[in-house]
Amino acid sequence: MSWPHRFRRRGAVALLAGTLVGGVLLAPSAQAVTGHAPGRDHLTDLVNPFIGTSNEGNTYPGAAVPFGMVQLSPDTGHTTGYDYQQDHIRGLSLTHISGVGCGLGGDLPVLPTTGDITETDDAKYASAYSHDDEEAHPGYYRVGLKTYGVRAEATATERTGKQRYTFPATDKANVLLNAGQSLHRTVSTKVEVLDSRTVRTAITGRGFCQDTVPYTVYTITRFDRPFASYGTWADGKVTAGAKSSAAKEGGNGAYVRFDTRKDRTVEATTALSYVDAAGAARNLRAEGGTSFDRARRAADATWEKRLGTVAAQGGDETLRRTFYSSLYRSFLAPNLGGDVDGRYTGWDQKKHRARGFTYYQNWSLWDTYRTQTQLLSLLAPHEARDMALSVLRVDKESGWLPKWGYGTVETNIMTGDPVTPFLTNAYQQGLLKGHEEEAYRALRKNADGVPPADSPAVGREANAQYLKDGYAPYIKGRPHAKPGDSDFDHGGSATLEYALSDAMLSRMAKDLGHDADARRYAERAQNYRKIFDPSTGFFRSRDASGAFAGPADPARSEGFHEGTAWQYQWMVPQDLPGVIGLIGGQDAARQRLDSFFAYDQLVADPAKTAREVWVNGPYDYYNADKYNPQNEPDLIAPYTYLSTGQPWKTTDVVHAALTLFTDTPTGMTGNDDLGTMSAWMVLSAIGVYPVQPGTDTWSLSTPVFDRVDLTLDKRYYPAGRFTVTAPGTSARQRYTQSVRLDGKAWDRTYLTTDDLREGRRLDFAVGTDPSSWGTAAGDAPPAVTPSQP
Repeated sequence: MSWPHRFRRRGAVALLAGTLVGGVLLAPSAQAVTGHAPGRDHLTDLVNPFIGTSNEGNTYPGAAVPFGMVQLSPDTGHTTGYDYQQDHIRGLSLTHISGVGCGLGGDLPVLPTTGDITETDDAKYASAYSHDDEEAHPGYYRVGLKTYGVRAEATATERTGKQRYTFPATDKANVLLNAGQSLHRTVSTKVEVLDSRTVRTAITGRGFCQDTVPYTVYTITRFDRPFASYGTWADGKVTAGAKSSAAKEGGNGAYVRFDTRKDRTVEATTALSYVDAAGAARNLRAEGGTSFDRARRAADATWEKRLGTVAAQGGDETLRRTFYSSLYRSFLAPNLGGDVDGRYTGWDQKKHRARGFTYYQNWSLWDTYRTQTQLLSLLAPHEARDMALSVLRVDKESGWLPKWGYGTVETNIMTGDPVTPFLTNAYQQGLLKGHEEEAYRALRKNADGVPPADSPAVGREANAQYLKDGYAPYIKGRPHAKPGDSDFDHGGSATLEYALSDAMLSRMAKDLGHDADARRYAERAQNYRKIFDPSTGFFRSRDASGAFAGPADPARSEGFHEGTAWQYQWMVPQDLPGVIGLIGGQDAARQRLDSFFAYDQLVADPAKTAREVWVNGPYDYYNADKYNPQNEPDLIAPYTYLSTGQPWKTTDVVHAALTLFTDTPTGMTGNDDLGTMSAWMVLSAIGVYPVQPGTDTWSLSTPVFDRVDLTLDKRYYPAGRFTVTAPGTSARQRYTQSVRLDGKAWDRTYLTTDDLREGRRLDFAVGTDPSSWGTAAGDAPPAVTPSQP
């Protein structure tokens, strides 16, 4: 596929010559003013923000800075924002989340138009566009709007989105600010024209997959010159000259008009706050004073520095583009939740101020605790520390830790207890210094209780039964007590996830000297055994009476969230030796793994097996007995081979799965889920993977690059650098022959975080055939909470 809209070199002749849109020759693209030195290879040039925008990858191509509050990106009518296959843009809206499965964000879509304003529904005034006249880079997006002959550009700071519109010569150049239409459900909106350059909105919305507690976003938009005229609309009625409009559900917005017959360019800056209108105004004053081009250069420089923490050498251009695009997406979330003065809205819906840390929000924990959490602890530990402290604030202010939080509210989407491995990981990585006991108290309460009925949180919803009987029951058709998902719908997987979290909390309790708790949680970590069915050799859900529920066929199992018993059988990273023992020992486990990965087919044709045997569609999670590389329950599965003494098979599977990540709109494997899948790609490509989420264990597999240099924060990693080498690695020469850590032979198939802190260099020697490296007893990662003899 050709990418003329994206991979044009900065300052290229075609760009300097301008662009013909709607019969109007537009000015040269801002791509020519990035400030890059000619001929220099920039990492931002390797990023393709369009990856994942097709086939339900649900990423967005618009402008954002790392972990920024604003993601100014086009919406095409897809439920999550932008779909590469759709050919109309409804507006560029302020808030997006990378790779979510349901509509979320999309607040205040803004669209430049020309002519009379006759439609107030963005689906009707949407503009046609072409990918040939569209480009995206980290921190920048541009598109030609064919219906109106307008070029729209976007860039961002942390809390503002900047827009630049180049109109044709007309006295009816409009900018529509649509407060009433978002990707979720708006329940009340207000727009105000404050003066001849400024529009303010307040948008209250709710809903993510299911209805939730509402949250409010405040915006203020400042234009670089006065309007010629303005007005508002509500429920389809346009009122010229009106300065304000309010609505419950339904359409509501404002328009401003300019005369562009002499000066065809209009710039606008929109600031965002989740606190109040004063916060949005303060954010605008702090970040909105710079020009569009300067803001774009700053965004590019910020991304260049962030991506530069990983310097990869080797691999072809496609691999490098795919890798750095994945690294880019890994840094998009969580997002700033506080204003420039530190104020934020807590989950008690009251205003607070963060002191000594930066407040973040947006917690897709069921997804991110497996990969992205660990990647950020390695490459962005200071931000990861503040993110962990932000989660502790949720507990302090609302009474309970989050499960899946958006903005200022709990959505209760997904199941299990994902916040425990998230926070125990932060502890194990040294990010909670001074807050260890605070975190432990919150986790202990979460692990041993259930939120009351008047709390929006569900927490460990099935905990009473789990603590009594050792498993979360699967109760088919049970009414949901609160909006969101229910652990009772997914009793089998909830049991496994509770047990995993108990194991991680047990280790933290032991470290902190809570010995009785440590023993109690370690015993509970063995509860995975309570749902093992010896007659099938697989985990099965149990109903409230204790009987096994659902079909005995593990590929048709019930009570497992987004997966089957086949796919969940390896979700016991705290005690893989125990699971292997249940299955029947090493040989039985090897046979089952080989069947699960279709290993014989995989060796013959890795890429074909990945696409035609493993993958069944972006949301086809059930009725399968094969590995699903597109979803979270199976992310850990390839590394199970390490525990069977066959580490070369881990490399075979990982390298095959990496072929699913490509440099095209369909190049995302499943939903990205706030960087989860992208982080899997990055870590697996480097060859260092968090095989036991919630601890400090990193498993090893053959890297795909000859060399990767990681620049690390010296506050957390005193050496400030860690290098991984694998000279000559390739599809044919992919098998590890030996490993050396700082020159010393390393036979284990894992590292600890202390090894990363104290070491400087990890060297792989690779060859064309499997070797005996990592195959001895004791080479695999040990159990966190081992089975008792």
